[in-house]
Amino acid sequence: LIEEFMAGKEASVFAVCSGTDSVIMIPARDHKAIGEGNTGANTGGMGAFAPVADAPDNLAELVKNSIIDPVLKTLAEMGRPFTGLLYAGLMLTGDGPKVVEFNARFGDPETQALLPLLQTDLAEILWAAVMKKLAGKALQWENRSSVCVVAASQGYPGKYRSGKIITGLLEAEALGCQIFHAGTADSPDGLVTAGGRVLNVVAQSDAGVAQAADLAYQGLAHVHFDGMVYRKDIAR
Repeated sequence: LIEEFMAGKEASVFAVCSGTDSVIMIPARDHKAIGEGNTGANTGGMGAFAPVADAPDNLAELVKNSIIDPVLKTLAEMGRPFTGLLYAGLMLTGDGPKVVEFNARFGDPETQALLPLLQTDLAEILWAAVMKKLAGKALQWENRSSVCVVAASQGYPGKYRSGKIITGLLEAEALGCQIFHAGTADSPDGLVTAGGRVLNVVAQSDAGVAQAADLAYQGLAHVHFDGMVYRKDIAR
């Protein structure tokens, strides 16, 4: 089997879809590898940021017109109209965006970085899609940057141990960070780890992605559980 090699940088673009209508979210980028510099095993994602500064300014429009809408049109013609969230994993090549994969869901951890920037009521947009009233709708976004850093259990994406006590979340939130739980659980001793990717520390900034990353890492510095691992180069 011979496949085309796609050289470029990755981006994730989500579309809320209803039949042949779609609204597109701003692009995000995640970091898949477990180690800094994109080294080591692939994971479900160790962090993400939005917007993507090195993406073309018209990327969302380009993806809608050349990828998402043609797919929706084809599905409708096949008698299988799609309503839901279509996630396009893209490679930004010299010949334009090319599809690496599609998923019929939100992406993790890109969603944690994206949704804090969304000004439009998400429930309203999703309901419009369900009721087939998505045509003419548009999404409004804050003019800010957002960064998500994942804290994972030692050993992930391989074998890991759970039940480690988690501390410092209130201190991180006091700095303005949001904490999104992934693999956590309540216990008689308090909040404990219960998965490979344990939680996400997310922060926004008016001053750009680098500043949002700095704030996320300041929040993460307060978080602790035995064996906690995270990448130190998300959005950097």
